[in-house]
Amino acid sequence: MKQIAPLVLITALFAMPPLAVGDVLLLDTIVEASASIPHPGRGQSMEQVYNKFGQARQEIPAVGKPPITRWIYEKFTVYFEYDRVIKTVIHR
Repeated sequence: MKQIAPLVLITALFAMPPLAVGDVLLLDTIVEASASIPHPGRGQSMEQVYNKFGQARQEIPAVGKPPITRWIYEKFTVYFEYDRVIKTVIHR
């Protein structure tokens, strides 16, 4: 009986389905696509963004503390904290 118990345990472990199953994300493709679209970089001022990319299609006024402003362009949205870019999100 003592010889059979380890064999049963090993067989049971190998018979179990894998516990860690996940999807593969295509992050490299997303990063490459966003790198090919000119967009504002972190830390640029509102004036620099306006001078380089022109008038935004839509400007969402500042909300919250610190104030966060959004400028929506055709291919991306720019988020400002006060008057500096904190994030640019490329549209899909």
